[in-house]
Amino acid sequence: MVTLVDKEKDNERNQTPFDGNPKDDQLEQYRKKNTGPGKKMTDENGVNVSNDRWSLRAGKRGPHLLQDFHFYKKQTHFNRERIPEKVVHARGFGLYGDFELYKSMKHLTRAHFLQDPGCKTPVFVRFSNFIGSKGSKDTAVDIRGFAVKFYTQEGNYDMLSLQFPVFILADAMKFMDVTHAAKPNPITDIPQATVAQDGFWDYVANNEESAHMVMWLMSMRGRPRSWRMMAGWPINTFRFVNEQGKSTFVRYKWVPKLGVHSLLLDEANIIGGVDPDFHRRDIVEAVEKGAYPEYELGVQLIAEEDEFKYDFDILDDTKLWPEEVVPVEIVGKLTLNRLVDNFFAEEEQSVFDPANVVPGIEFTNDPVLQGRAIAYRDTELYRQNSANIEDIPVNKPIVEKNYNLRDSYQRHRIDVDYVNYHNNSLAGNTPAEASAEEGGYVHYPGQVDGHVTRERPSESFYDYFSQARLFWNSLSPVEKQDLVETFNYHLGYVKSKSVRQQNVEMWANVDKEMATIIAESIGVNPPTKGNVPVTKSSPAISQLNTPHYAYTQKVGVLIGNGFNDDEVKNVLNTLQTNGVFMDIISENLSPVTGADGTKIEPNETFKTKYPVLYDSLYVVGGAAKNQAKFNSDIMNFINEAYQHYKPIGIATTGQSYIHTSDKNNLAGVVFATNNPDFGEDFVAAIAKQRFWNRT
Repeated sequence: MVTLVDKEKDNERNQTPFDGNPKDDQLEQYRKKNTGPGKKMTDENGVNVSNDRWSLRAGKRGPHLLQDFHFYKKQTHFNRERIPEKVVHARGFGLYGDFELYKSMKHLTRAHFLQDPGCKTPVFVRFSNFIGSKGSKDTAVDIRGFAVKFYTQEGNYDMLSLQFPVFILADAMKFMDVTHAAKPNPITDIPQATVAQDGFWDYVANNEESAHMVMWLMSMRGRPRSWRMMAGWPINTFRFVNEQGKSTFVRYKWVPKLGVHSLLLDEANIIGGVDPDFHRRDIVEAVEKGAYPEYELGVQLIAEEDEFKYDFDILDDTKLWPEEVVPVEIVGKLTLNRLVDNFFAEEEQSVFDPANVVPGIEFTNDPVLQGRAIAYRDTELYRQNSANIEDIPVNKPIVEKNYNLRDSYQRHRIDVDYVNYHNNSLAGNTPAEASAEEGGYVHYPGQVDGHVTRERPSESFYDYFSQARLFWNSLSPVEKQDLVETFNYHLGYVKSKSVRQQNVEMWANVDKEMATIIAESIGVNPPTKGNVPVTKSSPAISQLNTPHYAYTQKVGVLIGNGFNDDEVKNVLNTLQTNGVFMDIISENLSPVTGADGTKIEPNETFKTKYPVLYDSLYVVGGAAKNQAKFNSDIMNFINEAYQHYKPIGIATTGQSYIHTSDKNNLAGVVFATNNPDFGEDFVAAIAKQRFWNRT
């Protein structure tokens, strides 16, 4: 039998140690295996358990006895297994990896992990959704988190990104308001994990600074195909500070090596129902197969003296720094190569905080960053009911910690010092302060002046639409059409006609034609004003300019009995050679047999899988016990894949399933008949991913 797909493995994926990784070495002391030969069950007090199946009763048919301490311990521990979920970014998934520096940033920053090319720093990365609860779907149209914890030699550095370069507000004071507006209706608690509701769009129309980020949210960027194909921007403006005390403004960008790719709205909605864990499965499969997700880190740099040189305020998080104006310099690579051993202990208890910085990386007066530096830690102090959140293994720095902090819930560290204060003479005034030369964190002495005020930092903070218009101008026709359809979908759920009308008037500032189309779709009057006079564009914004590869794209192989043995084996080998992921799909899990006797074992069935879960199809066809049902299932897969512009490969035995007509051009459909280069042609089509010219 030919084995063409990976079989389910015994859970040994993390058993191989990562030599030289100090974070993995640190975690090893916390890992505990409870199963195996000779292992006897104990309670949490270490007492062996003789019966874990039946509670203690007064007689065979009698009541439960209060003295059954084993039941009491087991049940009360179970009752306390959950901790409060995060208010936002509740649904997340984390992995370990490392960051390797390409080029030294020593001339800009004293941060240790950015000094020496080739330096590797362990990391933990958490991907998350903003709106939905912990049990919501992966593929919601949503703001996504991309948080990276660097375990550096100077302490932990947390870099918290979104999949957009801009934020929905310009001051942290509004964070509660936008979150309340985006969350489910407080009366009915619906809808879950979507902004297709009145509250959000009422907020948008009455807080117009949200325009730019909402354009990104409604675009394809709001529906990533995979976390492996999603860019990340920390949105805030930071400072690099070098050994000489010179400051440079910096923004970061994570660039996925596979390019930035997205789901269509219809795909995202369907996948959310049939496989709400779609993004999780995708990244787990990639790591288990050794196709480790990779992202390059870019920096955008603005000299301190150039702060006011641009037509945007560099402290305004509703504005991006156009890459054509402020180039992105690639400085390193992030590789994710290990899954967590325990989801709760590592992912759910992981903590990210923008205030976790290291020497050489500083805050600016960015109004959102100033608020985030307070909010993140406070929410985790509440969630984890302890001040000792950095003692949880996943959050623990790999460097020595010496401090006078004491006590609180979940204190595992046993501090044996008599002295726990500063200044002191009994312990030689230790732990002692560290000078800048000794690695101490010294704040940049930026100039501060002015009167206490609630004014915005500059007038450009009131320019809500110029960059939203720039975004629109930068999209291809396909992306513009997709964005309008996404607006129509979400605003179509809004019941208040007033809110719908307010949104049309607002979006006319971005593009009058766009707003007019939306108005017709959602049943309100066309806009009365026109868009701002901005003609600039940024090619870096369009996803059509991103790299495209066949590598790790997922193909559904639709197959029955009687296939052409050599042809199919050659094609599947070509796909595997090019790193394409595959599922072999048939009417059941019994092996299918080729015309010359080759057996292939399916790993999925038409009952368990849906066409939206695949980037491409290889239609082999063949004979089946229930031929009519088999043919119908294949046609369902083909029709949906064709509708979503996906590549389709047709084997010689699958020719009957699709035909040219005056109603289609079959763009992106590759036929094996009379084509000796079919395998290579099909791989090239898979790499292209979508055929937007298809009819």
